[in-house]
Amino acid sequence: MGTLYLVATPIGNLKDITLRALETLKTANLIYAEDTRVARKLLSRYGIGAPVRRYDEHSHTRGFTEIRDMLIQGMAVAVVTDAGTPAIADPGSRLVTAIRTALPAVPIVAVPGPSAITAALSVAGVPAERFTFLGYPPAKKGRNTFFSSLSTITVRPLVIYESPHRLLKTLNALASILGDKALIVVAHELTKVHEEVWSGEVGDAPGRFTGPRGRGEFVLIIP
Repeated sequence: MGTLYLVATPIGNLKDITLRALETLKTANLIYAEDTRVARKLLSRYGIGAPVRRYDEHSHTRGFTEIRDMLIQGMAVAVVTDAGTPAIADPGSRLVTAIRTALPAVPIVAVPGPSAITAALSVAGVPAERFTFLGYPPAKKGRNTFFSSLSTITVRPLVIYESPHRLLKTLNALASILGDKALIVVAHELTKVHEEVWSGEVGDAPGRFTGPRGRGEFVLIIP
């Protein structure tokens, strides 16, 4: 049997890749990536020529079958996401479940590294001995239920991912549920050129993150 590696990759700054991650990617027979273009940019930077194929929520059936067959043949397969740690708010979790069920003897190895969750919490300036990670809010179905449940969660801070396309809607929803005066920390474009960590009242956040500041990736932390 082969080995399935879940390899964490930089969330922005390509220098954040670990030595072990580079070694694993260099020796992998095949690399599966959420977006092959993003993966090839990283691989090219470090002279890694392993073949890359796509694995995302839309290609699960095909990807699972290919990966299963390669593992049976004894190959080393690496899985990466666009940024950070695979299977965290990411379709890789579905793949891990499927492989564990189909091939319980296959080693599934984490190659840890960058994670937007811990990076944001480390600079947020809030106690984080315990926290509740909620991933991305639903895009449509279940969205109202998601936000209305936040006030009942007692383990704080709350950590939420959000894309630029729904950021303002999410900030307004948070203000509606938690009140304009609720505190929030917004970590924007972590490790990238325009990195910003802003803290203030949630009612002020929509006005802050418009125009260029409304682009990129966001981690929202509610103490």
